[in-house]
Amino acid sequence: QLQLAESGGGLVQPGGSLRLSCAASGSGSGFPFNFYTMGWYRQAPGNVREWVASFFSGGAIVYADSVKGRFTISRDNAKKMVFLQMNDMKPEDTAVYSCNAIYRRGEVDYDYWGQGTQVTVSS
Repeated sequence: QLQLAESGGGLVQPGGSLRLSCAASGSGSGFPFNFYTMGWYRQAPGNVREWVASFFSGGAIVYADSVKGRFTISRDNAKKMVFLQMNDMKPEDTAVYSCNAIYRRGEVDYDYWGQGTQVTVSS
């Protein structure tokens, strides 16, 4: 099992910045943290969950078009943490942000989620 705990959410004005953190703990189902692709997702009220960014185990990084150029995902494998730096924030960034860890081995997906942290962008 891998437990994920997000932190860093809160209220920010439009144009402001926040940095989210996600700390992983547990055995990771026997796989090292660096095996996992780490991602951030968000869900606004009444909307489906939306993918935001991913940091692949091989080092590749990808972003949703809606956040490209404003958000930056990073990870510290030694500390088993992943971060999301959010700059130039917009009201439409308001959502619950969740951290995800996934590793596929054969036909099995080892897929874990955190509880989420609320981010509100408002003046």
